[in-house]
Formats: sequence, structure tokens, C-alpha cells
Amino acid sequence: MRLSGLFLALSLTVAAAFGAAPAARAEAPPPVSASDRVLGRADAPVTVIEYASFVCSHCADFHNDVLPEFKTRFIDTGKAKLVFRNLPTNPANVAFAAAALARCAAPERYFDVTRSLFAGQAGLFAGGGQAWFANAAAASGRSREEIETCFADPATKAAIDADVEGATAAGVTGTPSFFVNGRAVTDHSLAGLSAAITAAGN
Repeated sequence: MRLSGLFLALSLTVAAAFGAAPAARAEAPPPVSASDRVLGRADAPVTVIEYASFVCSHCADFHNDVLPEFKTRFIDTGKAKLVFRNLPTNPANVAFAAAALARCAAPERYFDVTRSLFAGQAGLFAGGGQAWFANAAAASGRSREEIETCFADPATKAAIDADVEGATAAGVTGTPSFFVNGRAVTDHSLAGLSAAITAAGN
């Protein structure tokens, strides 16, 4: 099956999985685990958890405009690590398929795929969904066969479902949403996150 056909099939399969979210509860997000995708050193003293959707324009703004400087200032210096978790938004079938592709990437290429998806988001909205998906697949470090096998693995959907459940438990109602050492941060500008990281380190 061509990747574009696989993308459509997965989209149709998961479309019914996202109805109305249950009422949110105010809890801390789940702790970082081996299943998480993490950018930065494991022993960084500050943990920044992001809940995002690959079809969310505000998420793309963060990844395209804020994350490069954030990475230079905090991740590359070992001051903080970024944990990316999925919270697919409408059209949820497209967002979920993109999240699955990222999960199916070689672990060291995960953030290459997220970068491709967010950088190409405008093309997706302009009707270029096939190129958007194909470019991200090319960045994944996996063959077509490996991606197909991973898409068919129930563990892939389970991992994304776990992200969604954790977001709901933490009271997340929109994307992107950020937590710094377990505390919600409403200002996800570079200045806002910088202030939260500085406070967390004191």
C-alpha cells in the first residue's frame, strides 16, 4: 500500500475514536516514562511537558518560531528537557495519523518528524496533505514497510490514547498546553516559559 493510501486508511480507522472529551480534572500530568519522546538530557533539572496537535496552528507557531531559541537557551545547555505529548484536535483523524507517523519514526528521528509536520502545516491547509505526510515519512528514518507495520501495531494507537488520557486528567482543554515541573503555564511565549523555568529552578 502506498503511504498516502495508508494515511487515508488510518485516518478513517481512528476518526471515530475522538468524540467529546470528558470533563477535565485538575491533576498534574503523568510523570515522564520510557514511552515519552523527550528532547534534551534525561537528567535536566526542569521538565517541560507540551501537549500539542499537529494540525494546531498555535502549536506550529511555537515549534517554528519559539522552539529554536528555547532549544538553544534551555535544552542545549542542559537546563531543561521538553517532553512532547499528543492531543489530536480537529480534524482529529488527520492529527491522529500524523501523531502515529511521529510515533513510528526511529526514536532519534522523532523531533525531525515533528519539525517537518509543523514546518509544512501551511501546505497541509492549502490542500497538500499527501506531500505533508510524505515529507514527514521521509524524515522518519523508517522504510515504508516499517511504517506500515508500526501503524498496524495496536501499541501505536495505545501510546497516543495514553497521551490524550493524561492530558484530560491534567485538565488540558486546548493546544498547545505546557507544564513546567508539573505546574501549568499559560504563557507559552519564550519570555513566559523562561520565567517559569527560572522559578522552577529556585
